[in-house]
Amino acid sequence: MSQNTLLRLIPYLNCLFLVFLVYVIVSVVLLLNPPSAKESQQPETNNATIPLPAAAAAKSWQAPDSTRIPQTAEGDRIRYGRELVAHTAVYLGPEGKVRSISNGMNCQNCHLHAGKKFFGNNYSGVASMYPKFRARSGTVETVQKRVNDCIERSLNGMRLEDDSEEMKAFVAYILWVGSEVPRGEYPKGAGIIDLPFLGRPASPPLGRIVYDAQCVRCHGANGEGKRERGTVEWTYPPLFGKNSFNIGAGLFRLSRLAGYVKANMPYGVEHDKALLTDEQAWDVAAYITSLPRPVRKFPKDWPDIATKPFDHPFGPYADAFTENEHKYGPFGPMKTKKTK
Repeated sequence: MSQNTLLRLIPYLNCLFLVFLVYVIVSVVLLLNPPSAKESQQPETNNATIPLPAAAAAKSWQAPDSTRIPQTAEGDRIRYGRELVAHTAVYLGPEGKVRSISNGMNCQNCHLHAGKKFFGNNYSGVASMYPKFRARSGTVETVQKRVNDCIERSLNGMRLEDDSEEMKAFVAYILWVGSEVPRGEYPKGAGIIDLPFLGRPASPPLGRIVYDAQCVRCHGANGEGKRERGTVEWTYPPLFGKNSFNIGAGLFRLSRLAGYVKANMPYGVEHDKALLTDEQAWDVAAYITSLPRPVRKFPKDWPDIATKPFDHPFGPYADAFTENEHKYGPFGPMKTKKTK
C-alpha cells in the first residue's frame, strides 16, 4: 500500500477508533450502573399508560354550581333552602319574618359558604349517606331529623315540622348539594378534618393566647361576635355566651371544633393553607369550649354508652376516664383502649 493511500485512510481510522472508544465507555457505565427494574418497565411511546401521581389521580368533591339549579318548582324550593341556610336569622331568628325559633345564627356560620366549602363542614355527604344509623340517637335518622338536630343544638332553637315549607326547602337544598355523589360514598372534603392527637391535654390557657392573637378581631374579646348595626345577622358569629351554640352541638366536641378551626380559621383560610398549627387549633378549641354557653340537655343521646365518642364530655362512660379527660384529653390512650 502506498504512502499516499495510508495518509488518506488516517482520518477514517481515527473515527473508527473514537467510535470504538465510546462503545467501550458506554458498556462499562451500563455494566456498573444497570437500569432499575422500575425504569426498564416504563413504556417507551404510549404516555397514556403511565399512571398519574396519586394526588392528580384522586378525585375530590366539587360543589355544584348554583346557576344550574333548574327553573322549576323544585328549583324554587332548592333556592329557598339555600336562602334559609345562608340567612337563617332573617327567616327563623329572634326577629324572623317567617318564624322565631332560633338564636340568630345562620346555618352557614358553621356550614361555610352555605354548606359548600371543602372541609368547611359541608353537606356533600348527606344525599349519599342518609337515611343512616347514628349512634348518638341509636336510631336510623332522616335528613329532617338531622336538620332539626342542628336547629335545636347549634341554633339553640325549636324544631321545625317535617311537612313545613321551610323543612322541605332545607332538605331539597341539602340533597341538591350532594346530588352528584354516588350512593354510599363519603366524598373527600366532606365534613371536618381529623387532627392528630396531642400527647397532652388541650390547654384553655394556651388557647386564650391563640384566641387573643387570631380570633378577637372578628369574634370579639368576649366571644360576642360582630353584627352590623341595623341588621339581624352575624357577620362573625358569637363563639360563647347566650347567643352561641349550646352544649349539645357537634362543635362542642373538642375534636370537631379543633378540626374545623384548623381548616377554616381565621376566616378565609383554606384547609391546605392552614395558618394555625395542630397544637394551636386544639388549644383554642379548648379555650372556646371552656367558656359559658347555653346549657340544654339531651338525655336520650348515646343510649349505648359504649358508643360514645372519645371526646364526648358528659358521662356516664363505659371506661374509667373522667369527664375532664374526655373533654380535654389526652385522647390517644382512651382511643386505644376503646379500639381494643
